[in-house]
Amino acid sequence: MIIVHRTPPEPCLTGLVEKIVVGPDESLPADSLWIDLVSPTREEDRKVEQFLGIEVPTREDQQDIEPSEILYAEHGARYLTARLLSRADEDEPVLTPVTFILKGSILITVRYEQPRAFQMYLHKASRVTGLGRSGEEVLAGLIEAIMDRAADILQLAGEQIDNLSRSIFSTKVDPGTRNEQYQQQLRALGHWGDLISKQRESLVSIERTLLFLTASLRIARVDKELRDQVRTTLRDLQSLEEHATFQANKIQFLLDATLGLVNLEQNNIIKLFSVMAVVFMPPTLIASIYGMNFKQMPELEAPLGYPLALVLMLVAAVMPYFFFRWKRWL
Repeated sequence: MIIVHRTPPEPCLTGLVEKIVVGPDESLPADSLWIDLVSPTREEDRKVEQFLGIEVPTREDQQDIEPSEILYAEHGARYLTARLLSRADEDEPVLTPVTFILKGSILITVRYEQPRAFQMYLHKASRVTGLGRSGEEVLAGLIEAIMDRAADILQLAGEQIDNLSRSIFSTKVDPGTRNEQYQQQLRALGHWGDLISKQRESLVSIERTLLFLTASLRIARVDKELRDQVRTTLRDLQSLEEHATFQANKIQFLLDATLGLVNLEQNNIIKLFSVMAVVFMPPTLIASIYGMNFKQMPELEAPLGYPLALVLMLVAAVMPYFFFRWKRWL
């Protein structure tokens, strides 16, 4: 699907941005400012290539990780590919490559997912800021929206991690549901750890894109205000990276603490079984002695031999129990 965004020639119902979905038999508007290719077909790629005289990278091309393959200039166009976090609100977030192409005053984006940041930017541009005058301004606004979305994700993750921390170290735990709670906490830690790891990987990818963009803007001699905006976004990104690293370390700490508590629980169970074995060992010994089939056993003829053996086994079981309690082993 090809979606064209441009500044309307006169006020319209959509606000400061006019959105056009280009059909198969329609041509691209000459005053296009942002061409958004969403899961494009090969025919849609060719239409944009013929309109701008560029080559649109395929989905396989976007999967490369070498900087020379995702950050480069060719035929008067600048290609920047970053990995953005998508489906962050679902159980299985994914990293999806998004390619930004700057050709003249037009921005082309190629994507196969729906990152929330795109909707956030369009909402803001339609109501507050507008698209700007060039593709560079649109790209700068998009990256700012991506940073805002990343900050929201990290803030939400931080709140959930704090709740998990209170749950893990809480002293009000029902012993009957303790194992189930440990399992839920481990699954939650795994989910948020995976989310933060992918968000951090996305931030590193965007940082490389911003560094390349900063150099290209300096060469293109764009407005100083726009260059300062990109540098400010880069500083914000680096602070988000530090925050993501802190959260990743906190998750690792909570994971180690949870596994330690699980080990303590297992040790307590094993200790209980060990104590019970020791408690029942003396009565078993006494019962084994009196279960021998020797002819000469004095207690066999005693009138109180049976009750005496029972009392002896009971005393032999109780004494080790109180001894363990006295030693605070139970």
